[in-house]
Amino acid sequence: MATVELTSANFSETIEQSDAILIDFWAEWCGPCKRFGPVFEAASDKHPGITFAKLDTEANQDIAAALEITSIPTLMVVKGGMLLYREAGALNASQLEGLITEVEKVDIESLKAEAATQTPGA
Repeated sequence: MATVELTSANFSETIEQSDAILIDFWAEWCGPCKRFGPVFEAASDKHPGITFAKLDTEANQDIAAALEITSIPTLMVVKGGMLLYREAGALNASQLEGLITEVEKVDIESLKAEAATQTPGA
């Protein structure tokens, strides 16, 4: 599956319609972003059940600011509407595969049920 280009126009809709989505926040001038890009693309081909998306932080500064993206590349993972992962820095192929394996294991309904029983501020 090819990666999806996220913009202000499709950002919310794409996340809402994806069971699991990995988002690569990047910029053209960023060397580590350019090195991570092919790794991210290769993973998208291996995992057609997951949405892989890229957001150019220069072209979509409003989203980057709203999400407080201060370092790139930053990788975020959302599954079932819940943020599971958010880290700055490029991953190598085995690290990304390991993360994807962990994301696939997450029982999001159990996680949501557990979160619903938590008392805020406790």
